[in-house]
Amino acid sequence: MRSVFMIWVNEHIDPSGIVYSAIACCDRTAAEECHTTFQAALTDEQKEAGWIARLRTVDSWDDVPISALKLS
Repeated sequence: MRSVFMIWVNEHIDPSGIVYSAIACCDRTAAEECHTTFQAALTDEQKEAGWIARLRTVDSWDDVPISALKLS
């Protein structure tokens, strides 16, 4: 069964593609503000090494990384 809402997932991803940290919520504005914070938290050295801050959407809580902080 598909959800009727979108879940926003913010992730810090290391150079090898591993999710270092994640926060998920259903509020788009909160997610965008969190993403801005995630991007600002990356140091120049991390960016040069290949770290990224990614904001994506999923349709189900089952698609959220297990280690993510989940906010409703």
